[in-house]
Amino acid sequence: ERFPTVQALATASEDEVLKLWEGLGYYSRARNLLEAARTIVREHGGRFPRSYEGLLTLKGVGPYTAAAIASFAYGLPHAVLDGNVFRVLARFCGVDLPIDSSRGKKHFQQLADAFLDPADPGAYNQTLMNFGATWCTPQNPRCRQCPLAPRCKAHQEGSVLQLPRKSKSAPKRQRHFHYLVFHDDGALWVGKRTDRDIWKHLHEFPLIESPRPLTRPALQALPAFRHILGGQPARFLQKAGPLRHVLSHQLLLLNFWEWEVQEGFVPKGPYRKVSVETAGGLAFPRPLQRFLQRKSW
Repeated sequence: ERFPTVQALATASEDEVLKLWEGLGYYSRARNLLEAARTIVREHGGRFPRSYEGLLTLKGVGPYTAAAIASFAYGLPHAVLDGNVFRVLARFCGVDLPIDSSRGKKHFQQLADAFLDPADPGAYNQTLMNFGATWCTPQNPRCRQCPLAPRCKAHQEGSVLQLPRKSKSAPKRQRHFHYLVFHDDGALWVGKRTDRDIWKHLHEFPLIESPRPLTRPALQALPAFRHILGGQPARFLQKAGPLRHVLSHQLLLLNFWEWEVQEGFVPKGPYRKVSVETAGGLAFPRPLQRFLQRKSW
């Protein structure tokens, strides 16, 4: 409703798009969506690209999405590779290459292209994806009734549940976030994340990250803490956390340290003072949004 046309979306600000996306996660998708709309207007005359190569020029559109749109919408002969298709091909052809390796991705793309029906690529792609989702499932596949079983190598070799294979995944990276929530006469101090990291361009409180949990004395002894306060007094109020927030490759442990500060307080860093009401209109990561909503300011 807010952006009825691609032109309307293309003229939106990133802050507005991120605020509307707030709470959905995967914020890079919101930024990619905005940039794709701008590319469509700027480079394609406001018309959605109708070729596989043109689709790949859009931010956030990779080979899978481009192949899906090209085959479903335009009938172009491009094979889709998603988790279901990987599984069907790995089992049917008996391929034990890791599907998340460069060699594996290249090999499976070649297999998918070889099997593709160029006369009706959309129907073929959809059928293979549905077959993997309903018949050749990760657990309890319907091998006894499967029409492909007589030619399925994994079924013949008894390796159905071992395929497809992935590389050994690394353990989740654990990070300790310590947010300094300064109560400043009905206002808060916030900044915007700009690093190439999670939650890019979302707002947050002044942050100190540590490799391990911290007690309050340990936090206050950190040079980063002393730098942010710049020698200004702050009275400790309370702490909330640690709150667990799980991302695909990271485990975040968030601590909210609340402090009361005096008139004229200005923390050192790229922060600005906003009212609680204004903060409610800014885009925050989901766990910070929940913290704000649960507080009775």
